[in-house]
Amino acid sequence: MPITPATATPSSSNGTAVAILLELVDENGVTIGTAEKLAAHQPPGRLHRAFSVFLFDERGRLLLQQRAQGKYHSPGVWSNTCCGHPYPGESPFAAAARRTYEELGVSPSLLAEAGTVRYNHPDPDSGLVEQEYNHLYVGLVQASPHPDPEEVDATAFVTPAELAERHARDPFSSWFMTVLDAARPAVRELTGPSAAW
Repeated sequence: MPITPATATPSSSNGTAVAILLELVDENGVTIGTAEKLAAHQPPGRLHRAFSVFLFDERGRLLLQQRAQGKYHSPGVWSNTCCGHPYPGESPFAAAARRTYEELGVSPSLLAEAGTVRYNHPDPDSGLVEQEYNHLYVGLVQASPHPDPEEVDATAFVTPAELAERHARDPFSSWFMTVLDAARPAVRELTGPSAAW
């Protein structure tokens, strides 16, 4: 499968740029059309399909990523393991597995659905808007990340206490707490009571 970073501009056979399209959805998550990626994020934002992944190691620690400084949207902030947008017609599950490998160089040893959440989060720094119908996934990772530097500046495995300390100290994505809170029931089921999520 070809690797296509979310920030890349694919070229057609004649060398012209091809727009990255996202699936627009209604409030029930039913596809109603497509829009170019940047246009979908410009105010007031257009509701589109997205996914968020939360991967944990054998000790129940969450893998965070710090988004690369070169990203046009939310650069340099910490966020969940992986997030992004399926291509039109691509299943959110397939997109989540694909992007996790593309961004972090790891494939989940387990990946399970954890529900959906709908939100509208403006990003004051970029002026863009995350208006998303987000499919949530939780899973396990057994390999060490090997991030793509175009996508990820750093990674960290954290306990809930370490996450709280980092969240109080460092900038996080505008959507992070919304997606984590929505995924918590599945996270707790996956990691067990001793992990304290």
